[in-house]
Amino acid sequence: MTYTDDAEGLQEDLVRLRRDLHRIPEIGLNLPRTQERVLAALEGLPLEITLGTELNSVTAVLRGTKPAAEGAAGSGTAARQAVLLRGDMDALPVVEKTGRDFAAAGPTMHACGHDLHTAMLVGAAKLLSAHRDRLAGDVVFMFQPGEEGDDGAGHMIREGVLDAAGPRVVAAYGMHVMSDRLPRGHFVSRAGTFMAGADEIAVTVRGAGAHGSRPHTGKDPVPVACEMVVALQSLVTRKFDIFDPVVITVGEFHAGTAANIIPDDATFHVTMRSFSRESRSRLLETVPELFQGLAAAYGCAVEITYKEQYPPTVNHAPEVDFLEEVVREVHGEERFSRIANPNPGAEDFSRVLEEVPGTYAFLGACTKDDYTSAASNHSPLADFDDSVLGDGAALLAELADRRLARG
Repeated sequence: MTYTDDAEGLQEDLVRLRRDLHRIPEIGLNLPRTQERVLAALEGLPLEITLGTELNSVTAVLRGTKPAAEGAAGSGTAARQAVLLRGDMDALPVVEKTGRDFAAAGPTMHACGHDLHTAMLVGAAKLLSAHRDRLAGDVVFMFQPGEEGDDGAGHMIREGVLDAAGPRVVAAYGMHVMSDRLPRGHFVSRAGTFMAGADEIAVTVRGAGAHGSRPHTGKDPVPVACEMVVALQSLVTRKFDIFDPVVITVGEFHAGTAANIIPDDATFHVTMRSFSRESRSRLLETVPELFQGLAAAYGCAVEITYKEQYPPTVNHAPEVDFLEEVVREVHGEERFSRIANPNPGAEDFSRVLEEVPGTYAFLGACTKDDYTSAASNHSPLADFDDSVLGDGAALLAELADRRLARG
């Protein structure tokens, strides 16, 4: 029996778990009901479980029983190794409009498919627990809250998830389902930068209010802030290499209370995407300089709050080769491809990949054959096909098993 065969027997349980989780979406770092449901799903398995203190995370360690030297590549050593498998668990502040009979009721929704990630990781834990005798090392299962902007991975790393098995894990693997853009059941990845880094800036331009008919008596912050917004796009084309691009978007802009009142302040919020550590560092330096210079030119003050979020997600080339080999052998030659360009979304699994080798992948979970017309992740209409759960769980199990066998 292979992990894929065993996963077929788990499929109904995984669907049930995924839909249970979908009904109880929670956001941020505190996911008490989600944590409780995960613990119930893991009950009875031979796992060493640790709960987070700063967040409702679950770290579970499975000890393989195959002697390390027997499974290691070459002559090897008796020193045991560990690998990490990760699934994020948090939802989004989105009101669901899918019409599914298991749809969430209320202001939150699993619009990014993290409920599938959690179910697949539970599935991998069950598959590997049933075959501990194959494992020439240990597996760390990382059930993580707070991926959606709360740096849950950073919190779990600080609490020791990478060292939960004793020695630091030698490799880490994760995947993300996509409600569009990919055929159902198809895996994609790429070596190097796979997803963008993301940061935010909140800007307040301080001027001096006045009557709209006599602007010369005040210091109007609105045109200053508007010029900053426009200048950001010139910054993109004049300060950054076109072959190492950045994307800057102003998603919020607030100023004033009436047409004939010049306000004291104008505020706006910026999201910035970068695809290398160098460009990310340059953004941190050049964007505040731009704002300070423009504010000074108009005699205004400016307050800048820089929120560093996630670095780029950078896959390790040998691990991508390994992923491709496993997918093609386990699921079929046609089920894997490499994408040409990075995805401009951001992901805090990047924190893990900064610490240890590994790779991240996407898995198509579109409910439509015409995936190009489907609603995207984060949409209130985002829908995911449960049929991919078994294959996702089996792939995670295969990656852990084979990586430990390599030594």
